[in-house]
This record gives sequence, C-alpha cells and structure tokens, in this order.
Amino acid sequence: MITKAQIRNVLDHPVYDTDGHKVGNAKHVFLDDATGEPDWVSVQTGMFGGSESFVPIRDAHMVEDHLEVPYPKERIKEAPNVDVDAGGHLSAEEEQRLYRHYSIDWDAAWKRANQPGDSGWADSGGAAGTAGTGTAGAAGMAERGRQEDTDSAMTRSEETLHVGTERQEVGRARLRKYVVTEEQEQTIPLRHDEVRVEREPITQTNKDAALSGPDISEAEHEVTLYEERPVVETRVEPVERVRLTTDERTEDETVRGRVRKERIEADMPDKAAEQASQEKHGRQDPGGAA
Repeated sequence: MITKAQIRNVLDHPVYDTDGHKVGNAKHVFLDDATGEPDWVSVQTGMFGGSESFVPIRDAHMVEDHLEVPYPKERIKEAPNVDVDAGGHLSAEEEQRLYRHYSIDWDAAWKRANQPGDSGWADSGGAAGTAGTGTAGAAGMAERGRQEDTDSAMTRSEETLHVGTERQEVGRARLRKYVVTEEQEQTIPLRHDEVRVEREPITQTNKDAALSGPDISEAEHEVTLYEERPVVETRVEPVERVRLTTDERTEDETVRGRVRKERIEADMPDKAAEQASQEKHGRQDPGGAA
C-alpha cells in the first residue's frame, strides 16, 4: 500500500506491471477526497511518453527504485482516457469508467471510503480497487513531487523533453549461394596427319633399291594416319571468400514534442500594480523619496 509519505518516491520513477514488464514512468499521484490517501497514479506510456494512463495505487508497492502495480501492461495501456479538471479532480463519470475497467465495485468502494476507520479496498469482481467518494471524484489532488503551501507562495513547474533511443530490427541481409551454367570458349591447336604421294625418278643413287625386288609383281604398302582431338574436363577451384559485415553509422535526427509549462500571474490592486511597475522600470516614487 502506498502512503502519502511515499509520493515523492513514486513520482518520475518506473512503473512495472504484475508480470515484471515496464509500463512507463509515474507522472502524477491523485489523493482520495474522503480518506486523503493516494488513490490513483498516472503513468506516461509510449515511446516518448506521449500517452498517460490511470492506475489504482492502493495495492501497489515500491520495490527498490520502481513501483509495482497488480495489473498487466496491456490492461493499463487500454485504460479509458480521462480529463482532469483545473482543480485536479476526476468527474464521477470518469471515475466510474476507470472502476469498471479495473473490475472495481463502485458502490462497495464508496461505502468503504465513507465508513470511519475503514480505508481498505473494495472489489467484488476479484481485482484490487480503490475506495472512491462517488460524488466529487476519487482524485482529489495531484501531487507533483512536493507539498505546496499556496497560502504564502506558489511553485511553478515545467515539463522538459527527454529523448532516448531504442534499438529495433529494421531488416535482414543474407548470403545465398546458387549454381549457374555458362558457356566458355577456348582456342587450342590440333595436329593431324595428311597423306600425299611422292614420285621420284630412278637414278644411279636409288637404282639398286629399285631393282631389289621381282621384275613384275603385285604389292601393297599401308601408312597409319593420326590426328589430335580436343578433350574437355572441368575442375573445381576456389576463387574468393564472401562474408557479410555491418558498419554502424550515426545520424542526427530532430525530435519534436509538446511540453506544458505553468505560468503565474498576479491580480494586484491599482496602487500595488503601479508600485510594482515603477520598481520594474527602476523609477522611485517621488512621494516616498527621503
């Protein structure tokens, strides 16, 4: 259970759901009008905290540096969008919508909130809930991390834009090897034998060889012819190594967001306003000069 003393520890700290998943950061804590105890916490969700969801805080617990609530992340992000009026209150209708979303019995919660000494939870649907006022709204006041004494001074606050980065997958690159068939040409010289008939007349040099055989006879002489033919074979040879590598690049991107700022104006009597104007411009009232 979160008490008023723990509000400072809740604000701007992470909020985790019942499964241990981070939902966002706690932005505001709202008090119950009847009991004065913390009743709701608004959680900034989304990539840049652009959304704000209301979560019951009575059954939540501070664990180290974060707040744990007994609801799943999706249920919190799907909570109805409600508007808080200038006084920091939820309307009865908006409060009832939140009660229904978190399965909280509105009537039983109202009765418990208004019974003396009883500030417990009421839940007929099995889920934890808060005790609400039922008329003026359960969220009586928004705490901003400090207690303000508006009788003597006001504290002006501003929202600041905090931008972070998150790493996400944008695509995949892969290497794929496949086989193709190509035609190649090479020119090589091929040798072959050709036969021709040579005739030589009988001379004194070859006369003896010519008369060595019979005078008249039949005979045959055979010559074997050869030629070269191309022989084609393929051999597998490695030619290169291919791999994928990644290079990280940094680029500047301008991110815009809306922030709220508080302004303080003073409604002053005419004499006080005139004196303040003179002091602002460095002039002294002649009537008050020494």
